[in-house]
Amino acid sequence: MEDEGRGAARSLPAAAASGRFVRCLYAVGFLDLFGVSMVVPLLNLHIKSLGASPTVAGIISSLYGVMQLFSSTFVGCWSDIVGRRYSLLACILLSALGYFLLGTSTTVFLFAISRVPVGIFKHTLSISKALLSDLVSEQERPLVIGRFNAASSVGFILGPVVGGYFTELEGGFYQTSFICASIFILNAGLVWMLPWSEENACSSEHEQGTNSNKVTDDFSAKANHDLQFKSVAIESMASDSPLQSSWIQTAMLLKRIKGIACSNLWDIFLVRLLMSVAVLLYYSNFGLALEERFGVKPKFTGYLISYSSTLGALAGCLLEPITRLYQHNTYTILLHSSILTCTLILLYSSALNVWTVILSSTFLAFSTTVGRTCITDLELSLGGNQASGTLLGVGQSVTSVGRVVAPLLSGIAQEFSPCGPPSLGVGLALVAILIMNMNKPKYCGNGNVKLKTQ
Repeated sequence: MEDEGRGAARSLPAAAASGRFVRCLYAVGFLDLFGVSMVVPLLNLHIKSLGASPTVAGIISSLYGVMQLFSSTFVGCWSDIVGRRYSLLACILLSALGYFLLGTSTTVFLFAISRVPVGIFKHTLSISKALLSDLVSEQERPLVIGRFNAASSVGFILGPVVGGYFTELEGGFYQTSFICASIFILNAGLVWMLPWSEENACSSEHEQGTNSNKVTDDFSAKANHDLQFKSVAIESMASDSPLQSSWIQTAMLLKRIKGIACSNLWDIFLVRLLMSVAVLLYYSNFGLALEERFGVKPKFTGYLISYSSTLGALAGCLLEPITRLYQHNTYTILLHSSILTCTLILLYSSALNVWTVILSSTFLAFSTTVGRTCITDLELSLGGNQASGTLLGVGQSVTSVGRVVAPLLSGIAQEFSPCGPPSLGVGLALVAILIMNMNKPKYCGNGNVKLKTQ
């Protein structure tokens, strides 16, 4: 009894420290998307003002997505190896460099160069989510990630308003870019001042409390092997030359990526891809389809998109009662949210009036937000916390593939009908739901997935 009392007494300060750290990470997520959303809506206008042709502008715009596609997995894996603190600081500062270069871009070439560091290192949100996964328990994880997404979404809603105000001033784009870079530097300062000693204590306590019942014996042995290899590598990096340290980090990075590639997590990543493409197809020609089908003005479309974005931010705060209702069964929440998303996209594609579109947009904002949070939580539950950065990086790469594929599919579908893209999205969502049903035992077990060491 006395031991239990002492354990409970120790857990209270740890919980308080974890809570402080988590709230600081909410601020990091808010500032990140607040700064980005100040600049992103203005990029096309700026590159056009520099004299770029539509083709060149399209190629440079796609450059960011391609770099994100290939860098997400490597940066996420790198954060598992060198630690969240230094990887997060490096990503924020190098992204700040990119936006600073953007503020000095007076030619198309300089504009393209400024997108390179941002495309490679703009993974602040993924690393922050991996850090949150290290800090909290499995039951708390969807709630915390949902609130983190909500805080980030608020920044994304407010950023364009501030950016639009500065754009009206002389040299407004350059001022906005410098302000964005300054926000990233401020964010780096916030990350540097975080109570990392408390984070280490909370993370260690969390691992001790979950490793015993989380995964199978084979996966636990693999995790312990990885931890031993990581500790040896860190000692070597501290004593060896920079070239040897880089080689050790590269070897560890490739080993972790090979483990993900050889695992049986393909189905959950396929579900992520299918649902991402389905939602992207819904939004791909949203404004054009509303104008052709119902004759609404672009101003109304803008209001509707802002309305949906606000509801999506609020939906992140509703995950706590939802998870309690489902008794923390992430698989069932994901399945039901996917079914609801599929139904709402079908309702939109067959809508006869604009009020049906408003109704579908209202509930779709909730279902997609819940679905994104749950699929991230399910990936971490199936793959384990030992490679959370790698898993989130792979997930981000999968989403980037969806961003590349969706416009192509949308263009082909629009050749047949304005309702073609969302109708195709319904079909893809149905395939995702079928895959989840076929793999229900694995999703509900949470302990049968192993990352292979060979």
